[in-house]
Amino acid sequence: MTLIFLAGILLGILFFGGLWFTVKKSVTAKRPALLIISSFFLRISITVLGFYLIGDNDWQRFLGCLLGFITARFIVLYVTKSIPTKQLSLTKKEIHGA
Repeated sequence: MTLIFLAGILLGILFFGGLWFTVKKSVTAKRPALLIISSFFLRISITVLGFYLIGDNDWQRFLGCLLGFITARFIVLYVTKSIPTKQLSLTKKEIHGA
């Protein structure tokens, strides 16, 4: 069960970390819609495939993976909040490419 929980954490870090990275990069991207949509489908595909393979038609395995996935949300939230806001601030020139 511990390995299933850790696999859920890994899936969650990939999903929520990828979401954070996508939102951060979409501000300066030339085609933000394409970036957001492609990232969404990639993250969902990896997550659903991971849950399918890990769950193996056993509700307890699904639950353990889901608990790890939710735990990863809080881990990513904690890590991204600890990044200084100075690193995330953008100038008008960087946003609009002027």
